[in-house]
Amino acid sequence: MRLSLGISTCPNDTYIYEALIHGLEKSPFEWDVHFADVQTLNEMVSRGELDVAKVSAQVFPKIEEGYACLSCGGAIGYGCGPLLLSSESECFNPQSPVTLPGADTTAALLYKFWFRKTQQGPRQVNYALFDQVYRSLRSHEVQQGVVIHEHRFTWKRDGLFLLQDLGAFWESNTGTPIPLGIAVAKRSLGADVISQVEEEIRRSLRVARSRTEMVTDFIDKKAQIEDPEVMKAHIRMFVNDFSEEVGERGKASLDYLWSLVKSE
Repeated sequence: MRLSLGISTCPNDTYIYEALIHGLEKSPFEWDVHFADVQTLNEMVSRGELDVAKVSAQVFPKIEEGYACLSCGGAIGYGCGPLLLSSESECFNPQSPVTLPGADTTAALLYKFWFRKTQQGPRQVNYALFDQVYRSLRSHEVQQGVVIHEHRFTWKRDGLFLLQDLGAFWESNTGTPIPLGIAVAKRSLGADVISQVEEEIRRSLRVARSRTEMVTDFIDKKAQIEDPEVMKAHIRMFVNDFSEEVGERGKASLDYLWSLVKSE
């Protein structure tokens, strides 16, 4: 059976899905793979263009009629949330807008969650792709922005300033892990196929975890960064037991997040 798959080029996604993409032994599936940033993947799934995809957790209420949330393959955890950074100083500038990595990203929702709770940051927001947010901060084209993925590890090196760890704020206010991303599959595939897809993702992750080398050529070539140590740190942070099984704590975090989306 041939299915389409959409994931990002970030090391946590390529780490989990590499074996699946290259072909697991006795797999019932062949995959047409689409690599894109998370906002683009969100939009593709919203249009029903992918059979299986890794998307922002907060987009699910908008797509749940057509897609099922899988119990593995996502990104949920502790200490791994998006960061609100400044290119200028350690102080907020309420007059300067904050740039978010896509309107449908969980990072955008976590910023709004923090702002509603504290009223500390800029009310005005703009949107850009996640790598453009970071480039604009580094070049001082924007003063304040929310960064995700690999850039969580490089901001100090690049002379940026931390204004707020949005993930830490989420954890302290909800008592749940941070629900960043989920894997989804079209409901029209049927329960049996969806169950098989989940097992394929778990098998792929187990293959990755059994390797001696964490970063393969495939992961290295797809990544937006060149430092293998940053790639390893990225994988260690975003790939965990929640990636193999969401579990009750993961479900609680997703339910809380989705209740916020539905109340907007």
